Amino acid sequence: MCGKPLLAWTAEQAAKSRLLDEVILSTDGEDIASVGKACGLRVPFLRPAALATSEAPTLEVVRHALEYLRVEEGKRFDYTVLLEPTSPLREKDDIDCMLEELDRRSADYDSIVSLGQVSEHPSILKRWKGEKVSPFYLELPKADRRQELEPAWFPYGVAYIAKTEVLLRDNTFYTSRCLGFPLQRYQNYEIDSIHDFICVAAMMRHQWGLV
Repeated sequence: MCGKPLLAWTAEQAAKSRLLDEVILSTDGEDIASVGKACGLRVPFLRPAALATSEAPTLEVVRHALEYLRVEEGKRFDYTVLLEPTSPLREKDDIDCMLEELDRRSADYDSIVSLGQVSEHPSILKRWKGEKVSPFYLELPKADRRQELEPAWFPYGVAYIAKTEVLLRDNTFYTSRCLGFPLQRYQNYEIDSIHDFICVAAMMRHQWGLV
């Protein structure tokens, strides 16, 4: 990705944080572990095979990492931050801004997630069965113009943060008391396909002046 391993962008952003006490990489692959170490990440374990399938829940991966650090290294954390390497379009202070906002409002909130406003509004989505096209969500309000609809937001993986105790108890970053952190429009990408990869690379060059 623009001259670096995709993982490097997230590793560098994490290293710039003033507030992260510990940054680790969870992976089952020796090759990815080697890349992570070259990027300055600590890789204290290789993830068990059971947590390395495409069906493995992300929360179980996070729980495994926290349990390893607690049992093997005696470390506990007030907050847990999940940084997905497939969302490399982070501003330099996004992570710390989110941590500071959650900590400042910790009496009322237990987690915070990064959200980007999307134009593909749920009320516009269609269901296509056979030859027939119909609204996907009949119960949602309809409008002639998208601008008339209530804004819809998608959770891009810039950062998911939660109080560790609540995360382990509720098994989700989307706690009942969850804050949103608004992203800039150019950050509304995450890499799930080659098409996303091309778009993110182009956005990096455009937004950050990369060659």
